[in-house]
Amino acid sequence: MRRHSPPPAPSARSEGACGMRILVVDDDEISVDLIAHALTQKGHEVITARNGEEATSILFSTSFRMVITDWMMPRMNGPALCRWIRSRSSHPYTFIIMLTQRNSTADIIEGLKAGADEFLHKPVDPTELDLRVGIGERILSGEYHQVAVFALAKLAESRDPETGLHLDRIREYSKILGVNLARQKKFANILSGADIENIYFTSILHDIGKVGIPDTILLKPGPLSPAEFETMKTHTTIGGNTLAQALAQYPDAGFLEIARNIAFWHHEKHDGSGYPHGLAGEDIPLCARIVALADVYDALTSKRPYKKAFSHEVAREIILEKSEGHFDPDVVAAFKEADAAFADISTRLAADSQTDPPAKIAAFDRA
Repeated sequence: MRRHSPPPAPSARSEGACGMRILVVDDDEISVDLIAHALTQKGHEVITARNGEEATSILFSTSFRMVITDWMMPRMNGPALCRWIRSRSSHPYTFIIMLTQRNSTADIIEGLKAGADEFLHKPVDPTELDLRVGIGERILSGEYHQVAVFALAKLAESRDPETGLHLDRIREYSKILGVNLARQKKFANILSGADIENIYFTSILHDIGKVGIPDTILLKPGPLSPAEFETMKTHTTIGGNTLAQALAQYPDAGFLEIARNIAFWHHEKHDGSGYPHGLAGEDIPLCARIVALADVYDALTSKRPYKKAFSHEVAREIILEKSEGHFDPDVVAAFKEADAAFADISTRLAADSQTDPPAKIAAFDRA
């Protein structure tokens, strides 16, 4: 590992601008030196690695928002490093630029599927390098909306203090389901890494509409009356319509479309018996089908005013055996593959101790 620090006052960058910490991974020392020099002249701090395995060791101990990696390397190549970076949960998004002499459509598709965001042809042109890095900076700087999303979600969660780390668990469950679905052939070309990241951070807005539900209903310790349940169900349309209005104002903000779809339809059921619109099967947006299962699992394994927390084993049995028609079978299959990961998150991010109920009941339709 070598560290390349920027000059004290990089004249090439605008006044007040600050560089990034960038990891450059390449077994070609000449290429590394050229790229590192170009980046440090632009005010960036550069750390280098000779192969993917060395890069993973560095990434364990040091935070990077951008990685520039060669495709062909010994021990771990560029696509394998991309897949490793994308497999990490609970990490901010890392922008990846792939260096390669490959330029066929098949190669580009392979690199994108592995998780690359941009490509640079070798030998690297410093001007093009600066432009590609600038694209990454602009994309990463847009993360301010993630802060706003989390603040809004926390506002809704504050209405129900018993939910504890609900938001953290929901997004972790949703991401795991997305990753496992993407491994299925059916979804390989449908569910991209960027889609999974957007589901990860917008899933926490699924219940934003609960800000409009009276406390007498939201926090009621006993069963809801039919009229109260109808009121509770409106949290989907309150949240969905709110996010739809935001999307109308900012149509280029694609994450708002995913957030709207989740808020509207995370209580729809695969057989069409859900709400608010009675959608069925693939008419329900995939993001909502994913969050539907994540939300039910968390409801089952969390203490609520009207129930104790069920164990992972009981929640798993309810989802697999007692929810026919409720969930998309493909999402259920992804859940089965992620069984151990769900149990780990439920334990690690638990707000309450879990207690098996005397009878295994699917009491997750409350909302």
